[in-house]
Amino acid sequence: MVIDLNADLGESFGIWRLGDDAALLDVVTSANVACGFHAGDPVTIRRTCAAAIDRGVSIGAQVSYRDLAGFGRREMEMDPEELCAEVLYQIAAVDGIARAMGGRVSYVKPHGALYNRICRDPEQAEAVVVAVADYDRTLPVLTLPGSAVHDIAAREGVATVTEAFADRAYTPAGTLVSRRSPGAVLHDPGTVAARAVRMATDQVVTADDGSQVTVRARSICLHGDTPGAVRLARAVRDGLADAGVIVKAFT
Repeated sequence: MVIDLNADLGESFGIWRLGDDAALLDVVTSANVACGFHAGDPVTIRRTCAAAIDRGVSIGAQVSYRDLAGFGRREMEMDPEELCAEVLYQIAAVDGIARAMGGRVSYVKPHGALYNRICRDPEQAEAVVVAVADYDRTLPVLTLPGSAVHDIAAREGVATVTEAFADRAYTPAGTLVSRRSPGAVLHDPGTVAARAVRMATDQVVTADDGSQVTVRARSICLHGDTPGAVRLARAVRDGLADAGVIVKAFT
């Protein structure tokens, strides 16, 4: 069994520091680097890309709505052409910096509200996929299983990679519980590690109502802004190793 372990990184902004990117980059195999629209800035992007390259961690462009104040977690109504252009802009920015550091962007992962919206909204999903295809259709898009993105990406010749979330609660429908709901984010390392192992080995997660949900995923995500994220990541990595799962980037 082989699984990728990804985390949202590069989310500091100016003098404000969020998460411990250096420590997480010692654990994960893929780094979703904020592109400056929900978090991040040019210096942070440069430092994060350089650190990821130094550790052999794959770099993904974590594109989002233009929403610094809301951390990209507020859903937006956008003209498809505008959304497409803004996603294209973000990919190009991070890839340009990554290439200057000696690496490259090797996948795209939407963030927050945009991620959830394109799971169910074909119009916004198409805008994101077309942006990826316009930039480099060899870049896969990281998304939930069953997302609206899959069929649209297949039509555009863009690959998709499915992921699961070790530190987030699930609904019986296989979607993520809203962050506005109690218990949406999990903090106990043992619980999170056990869920990750079960996702990787059995392709199953327990939903918030106790039902069992199938999650066929090639990558498992942890959020770098979650309190205790480094402890969670290390617990997950150790748990996967103990279960005989090889942790390796999907790119």
